[in-house]
Amino acid sequence: MSISIPLPATALISSFVTPFVLPFEPSVGPIGLLQWLGAVIVSPVVEGSAIENPTIEANLRQFLLVLSVSLGVATLSRVFSILRNIPYTLLLLLVGLGLAVVDVRLVNLSPELILFIFLPPLLFEAAWNIQWSRLKSDIVPILLYAVLGVVICIAGLVFGLQQIAGASLATALLVGASLSATDPVSVTALFRELGVDKRLTTLMEGESLFNDGVAVVAFNLLLGIALGIEQFDASLTVARFGLFVGLGISLGGLIGFGISFLTQRFDIPLVEQSLTLVSAYGTYIVAEELGGSGVIAVVTTGMILGNFGSRIGMNPRTRLVVSEFWEFLAFFVNSIVFLLIGDQVRFQALIENANTIFIAIAIMITARAVSVFGLGAVSNFTTHGENISLPGQTVLWWGGLRGSVSVALALSVPESLAQREEVIAVVFGVMLFTLLVQGLTTQPLLSWLNLLGDQPTRQRHTQLIAHRVALNRVLDRLKELIERQEVDAEFARYQIALVEGQLDEIKEDLLKLQRSNPEVLEYAAEQVRDELLAIESDTYAEFIRAGQLKDELAPLLQDVLP
Repeated sequence: MSISIPLPATALISSFVTPFVLPFEPSVGPIGLLQWLGAVIVSPVVEGSAIENPTIEANLRQFLLVLSVSLGVATLSRVFSILRNIPYTLLLLLVGLGLAVVDVRLVNLSPELILFIFLPPLLFEAAWNIQWSRLKSDIVPILLYAVLGVVICIAGLVFGLQQIAGASLATALLVGASLSATDPVSVTALFRELGVDKRLTTLMEGESLFNDGVAVVAFNLLLGIALGIEQFDASLTVARFGLFVGLGISLGGLIGFGISFLTQRFDIPLVEQSLTLVSAYGTYIVAEELGGSGVIAVVTTGMILGNFGSRIGMNPRTRLVVSEFWEFLAFFVNSIVFLLIGDQVRFQALIENANTIFIAIAIMITARAVSVFGLGAVSNFTTHGENISLPGQTVLWWGGLRGSVSVALALSVPESLAQREEVIAVVFGVMLFTLLVQGLTTQPLLSWLNLLGDQPTRQRHTQLIAHRVALNRVLDRLKELIERQEVDAEFARYQIALVEGQLDEIKEDLLKLQRSNPEVLEYAAEQVRDELLAIESDTYAEFIRAGQLKDELAPLLQDVLP
C-alpha cells in the first residue's frame, strides 16, 4: 500500500500552478493519467490561451493571492521589531489561523500538493546544506532518533490512544504514523539566527531528514492494516521497510553521483542550478514509481550533491549561485506551506475531538521524552565521541515539532475510512500545539538552559575582519597609483595616512573583542580551516574541468588540519 500521486513527470513545471487550478483525482490507470494530462496541457490550447480559460484565470489569481499574503507576512516580520522574535514560519501559521477563523479558505491543501510539490525542494535544500563531516560524527544518535524514535512514537500513540482515549485501532495506527515525523524548520531557523551550537542544529536537522522518510514508509505499511486489507506480520513489515529504504538510498545515490560527475565536465551555472532542481523532483518521481521511498531518495541525492558534487564538480561561484537559489526556493515554499496549513484548520472538528487531541499531545510528549532521553543515553554509552548533554537533549525533546509531513499523511487517508475526519482533526490539533506552544517557547527555553549562541559576537568579529580586508586592498591600490604616478603623491600619502588610522582603530577593536570573548579565536580558526579546505577542493575541481584529472582525489587536509 502506498500513497498514489497521479502526477506525470512531463507536467512538472505546470504542476506548480495546476494544483491550484485542477483538483487531483484518486489513483488512475494510464488512460486516466493521459486524460488528466490532457486536461492540464491540451485543453487550454483547444479552448484558447491559458488566461482565456476562466477556471485557470480564477485559480491563478487565487494562487497569486496566496503568494502575496505569504510574502507580505514574511516581509512584515522584518519591518516591525515586535514581530522579529517570532519565526516567520510561525507568524505565517498565525495569519493562516486568522483566515480560518473568518472562514477564508485560500486553497484546498491536498496531500499530493505537499508531498509532491512542496516536500522535495524542502528536503533537498536541507540535505544540500547539511555538512557530511558533522553528520558523520553524530550518525549513531541521528539514526537512533530517526528509526527507533519513530517506532517508539508510533507504539506509544497506538497503545495510549486505544487504552486511554478509546480510539479505534485504525485511528490509533494512522495518527501514530502521521505524528511520528518531526518538522523543526522554524526551530532550526531560530538556531541559526541565534547562533546556537551547530551540533544541536545538525542533530535536529539530521533526525528530521531521515525520520521523514521512515515515517512515510511506516504510514504506507500501516495504512493497509488500518483499512483491514492486510495483517500485521513483523518479518514481512521489516522486509518491506528494508526494500523501501534500500531502493530510496540506491536510486538517490545513483542520481546524485551521476549528476556530480556530469557537472564536472562543464561550468554553466544556470544549467547546473537547473540540474539540481530536476534531480530533486526527478529523484522523488523515479523512487516512488519503482516502489522505493521518494523522501529518502531525495535526501540521499541532496546530501551527495551538496557534499560531493558541489565541492568537486562546481566552482565557488557556481556553488554560491546554486546555494542562493535553494535558499530562496526553501523560503518561497515555506512561506506558502505554513500559511496554507493554518488556513486549513477546521475549528469545529478540533472542538469535537478535543479530548482525544489533549490525550494525544500528552502521549506524544511522553513518547518523545522516552525517545530522546532514552536513546540519547544509549548513544552516549555506545559512542566514543562527545556526549549529548542533558540541556541539549532537552532542546531536542521540546523542539520535535510536527508540520507539513504530518498534515500530508493525515490528509492522504482514504475517504473510505470512517475515522478519516477524526484522524485529520487529531493530527491538526497536535501539530498546532507543537508549532504554537513548543515553537514559540523554544527561545526562552534556550535562554533558560544557557544555550543561546554567540552569534552577535561572531557577526561583529566578521564585520571587523571584512573592514580590515577592504581597507588593506584600498592601501594596495593607493600604493599602486603612487608607483604608476597616476595621482599626486602628496594627495595619495594623505589618503594612506587616513586609511592606516582606520586600520589601527580596527586592530584595537579586534584586540578588545578577543580579550573579552576568547571563543572568537576558535571561531576565526574554524573559518580559516573551512577556507583552506575549500581552496584544496576547488583546485582539484579546476584540474578535473581542464581534463588533466579523471578521478576524484581524496582531500588531504581533511584529516590533517585540526
